[in-house]
Amino acid sequence: MNVGIVGTGYVGLVTGACFAEMGMNVTCIDVDSKKIEKLSKGEVPIYEPGLKEMVLNNSAKGRLHFKTNLASVIDSLSVVFVAVGTPPGEDGSADLSYVLEVASEFGRNIKKYTLLVIKSTVPVGTCHKVRKRVEEELEERGEKIDFDVASNPEFLKEGAAIKDFMSPDRVVVGVSSETARHLMERIYKPFQMSKYRIIFMDIMSSEMTKYASNSMLATRISFMNEIARLCEITGADVQKVREGMAADSRIGNKFLYPGCGYGGSCFPKDVKALIRTGKENGYQMKIITAVEEVNEEQKKVVFSKLHKALKNLEGKTVALWGLSFKPETDDMREAPSVVVAGLLLKAGAIVKVYDPIAMEECKNHYLGDRVSYATDIYNCVEGADAAALITEWKEFRVPAWDRVKKAMRGNIFVDGRDIYTPAEVIAAGLEYYSIGR
Repeated sequence: MNVGIVGTGYVGLVTGACFAEMGMNVTCIDVDSKKIEKLSKGEVPIYEPGLKEMVLNNSAKGRLHFKTNLASVIDSLSVVFVAVGTPPGEDGSADLSYVLEVASEFGRNIKKYTLLVIKSTVPVGTCHKVRKRVEEELEERGEKIDFDVASNPEFLKEGAAIKDFMSPDRVVVGVSSETARHLMERIYKPFQMSKYRIIFMDIMSSEMTKYASNSMLATRISFMNEIARLCEITGADVQKVREGMAADSRIGNKFLYPGCGYGGSCFPKDVKALIRTGKENGYQMKIITAVEEVNEEQKKVVFSKLHKALKNLEGKTVALWGLSFKPETDDMREAPSVVVAGLLLKAGAIVKVYDPIAMEECKNHYLGDRVSYATDIYNCVEGADAAALITEWKEFRVPAWDRVKKAMRGNIFVDGRDIYTPAEVIAAGLEYYSIGR
């Protein structure tokens, strides 16, 4: 089967590489000619474990191709997946201009039945807008060509995207015809050999499932962060509380870890978009609005603890471990580290940072030269008055605390992810602060 993927960002590239891995002939399309040129040379612009190897392997075997123009290859394609960005506007609404632009190009160029699948995260009702745009283009051409639009939201976890795609919990597909359903079954059958996990539904329900799923996970995170704050005030230990909650089979242990807030490309954007969808339909999403408010406050909690411990931050050196919004990715979109570093700089502190992967991303797109970049965790804390863990990378899990204390000028350490045993940190002579304990 010949498949096209429009958009070579995180979702598009992972989708294309994984389809090619299963033997499909895949063409990834992007208007960014420099990106396509790099991908054609085997240069992968994003960090995701296993992705570069998969791209190189399938390119070498002639199953994965890169083009700058959909029109040049559309005649050979049975299915076109749309995986372009839908960035949030100031009001929280998703920008659909790139999606609708692809729909226009699709309508201008198809000559036979082709299935257009929306994989980009889009508000409820977008597929209907896409269908209308394609129909308008066909009418302009004076052509009557059969086509379908389907919804196939992605549920990839950054840092584990290849595993998630190759062995998914479920594949959600919204269709409006048996032809579209049959094509989608053919595409995803290779991923379903051990257990059938394709859930077919109507298109609007499929679009809503994406937002509802991510908002539910964001809700659990914000809920635990509120419990953590109350634990600190009352003297309870949030880790003990979490353990007691997680033992209840109705609750489980996923996404119940307190920390310094969620970030990334999905949760913040999807929560905002769901709130906006509610407003557009005359309904106030009270719980989801509170989830967002709690998270925005939680991103400041590490700064608040540092400020309280140091009293005056002017001229003080603060080391931050971790920049990406989560481990195993260089993605810093909506990352708590950006908020913490920004507040520290505003308060007059000198900020040193270290991250195993995301430092180039940080320097090029976020904090620039306003912070200094260390070579490892110990170099990062050298001469620091205080240090804080922001992202729980594996290499941060068992530091030599005596070495940390010896390198530091001060003794303040804030554990923004609650991964350390307080007694071990305190035994090294550090003053330890965590979330909810």
